[in-house]
Amino acid sequence: MSYHLIIGDKLYSSWSLRAALALELAGEPYEETLIKLKQADTRARILAFSTTGKVPLLKTAHGVVADSLAIGEYLAEQHPQAQLWPADVAARAQARSACAQMHSGFMALRSTMPFDLSRDEALEQLPLDVQIDIDRIVALWSECRLASKDSGPYLFGKPSLADAFFAPVAVRLRTYRVEVPAEAASYIETIYQWPAFQAWQQAGLAEREA
Repeated sequence: MSYHLIIGDKLYSSWSLRAALALELAGEPYEETLIKLKQADTRARILAFSTTGKVPLLKTAHGVVADSLAIGEYLAEQHPQAQLWPADVAARAQARSACAQMHSGFMALRSTMPFDLSRDEALEQLPLDVQIDIDRIVALWSECRLASKDSGPYLFGKPSLADAFFAPVAVRLRTYRVEVPAEAASYIETIYQWPAFQAWQQAGLAEREA
């Protein structure tokens, strides 16, 4: 099956990262088009692919799929052998819940700590609402591991859509030098050692030099 992924800057687009990691989990080849964000022609270029005016977008044999969570669900359905979701029913339910919470919540964290792969500096002061988001995320990661039937280093043992969705959070916590419990710090390191993420990170940092 042929896929075409339309994304924003790898340096800054956390939602695009989620969709790209989902495609890597599916193990399917795909074409990639990168549209630089915050440019005069950005919206017009995205609208050439979809009426949403947003990235990521996935062009498929069944039409254009917009939104990173929808892209992940579509790929999981089309490629069940890749097991983008955990095989165990309870673990799979927890994974879906975690992704949905990430998809619709943690607004304080997102607005105060914009995604930037090149950043390496703590905030002068961490606002209370951001700390509340961070504490909830750390607890959510623990809940995922408790629900997992696999003892591997990812949220559900081996890489899954849950990791694709929380990889940008791991980036934020590291690049803003946030202190987290040892278990959470270990998970962040797991994301940074994930080959699929490393490829994206390398490409994103190269954008800064271009």
